[in-house]
Amino acid sequence: MHDDDEPVFKRSQWGTNRYYYNPRNPVGLALIVISLLFAATMMIFMANRAGPFTPPAPTPWPSSDTSWPPPLSTAPSPWPPPPAAGTPGP
Repeated sequence: MHDDDEPVFKRSQWGTNRYYYNPRNPVGLALIVISLLFAATMMIFMANRAGPFTPPAPTPWPSSDTSWPPPLSTAPSPWPPPPAAGTPGP
């Protein structure tokens, strides 16, 4: 059934310069089977969103113990303080 003199790749007879796996060569037949198994596995992974197609983990929302607006800090203000009542302005 298999001839050892058969090439692994054969040129297409459709007038193009493309090659295809030769199923008459054991290596060509193995490449056909491996390609089909790989493609079927990737299709199953895509359908189940598993493996390399797993979506990234969602980012958590901020916890509810924070208040809005945030509390005033005790750091000094970068702006000058407002003038006191009853004093002339600049």
